[in-house]
Amino acid sequence: MIVTGPTASGKSALGLEIAARAGGVIINADAMQTYGAFPILTAQPTEAERAAVPHALYGVLPLTETLSAQRWRQLALVEMERAVAEGRVPVLLGGTGLYLKVLTRGLAPVPDVPPAVRARAEAEWRDLGAAAFAARLAEHDPRTAARLKPNDRQRQVRAWEVWLATGRPLSAWQQAPEEGGPPGWTFRTVVLAPPRAVLREKIAARFEAMVAAGLVEEVRPVWRAVRDGTLSPGLPGLKAHGAPELFRHLDGEIDLAEAVRIAVDHTRQYAKRQMTWLRHQIIADTVIEEKYSDKIDEVLKFLDNPSA
Repeated sequence: MIVTGPTASGKSALGLEIAARAGGVIINADAMQTYGAFPILTAQPTEAERAAVPHALYGVLPLTETLSAQRWRQLALVEMERAVAEGRVPVLLGGTGLYLKVLTRGLAPVPDVPPAVRARAEAEWRDLGAAAFAARLAEHDPRTAARLKPNDRQRQVRAWEVWLATGRPLSAWQQAPEEGGPPGWTFRTVVLAPPRAVLREKIAARFEAMVAAGLVEEVRPVWRAVRDGTLSPGLPGLKAHGAPELFRHLDGEIDLAEAVRIAVDHTRQYAKRQMTWLRHQIIADTVIEEKYSDKIDEVLKFLDNPSA
């Protein structure tokens, strides 16, 4: 079972109810929730939720690691197999649509890049700077360069390391047929799609609750590590919505109210992009636009009759 939707759409509550009623294990499918540094900021399960239902792949990585979609797929499959061996139902829960697409349909067969080549690409990013690096990538892989922002270090470096390692653009590799889903697995997907006005209110309310729960103090040690050079500011885990704005607050650039306002606005924009992506990339068995409690029996029928 897959439960997905934009941020703050109610995925966690629905996933908990499904897992509780079906004897399931919740397996994280959210990129930011795999990191352990920001449990409040990334809305990770509470102690009570973890005690009520088993959870997997939450807060398992340090900020210094990069988690690709392919590696997440491998980790998720291990947890899915473990759940079935224990007689439990795997419930994939999260809003990182690429992870779910890769799990159910696989990836185009891009070759592995040797560590030495990856290190060279990273060094060239630092030496050239974002703009010059992006311009050079555009000479060799214009299709990929056109869809990436110049300051998107992670994806820019990824595209360049593939070119260095293979002499072929990443965009060309990605046009190859996908490898397909994992053998023996059938997926049923539920997408939560609440009205935009409802989602906007929930995003704002959740961020205010995070601040009340100690969000600033949670972010402070990471901010300090970035500012003193212990952590690189380009790490993927630092892209969690709200982190850049709270860093600016801790730098003294803006007050907390302004940081919250900007973070909420950015999160709303992200939720809109999430919904657009899910609508075009994920094939849903059920789309829930109202209260999920009205649809819980419809969702659970997939578990009783997965071939239906």
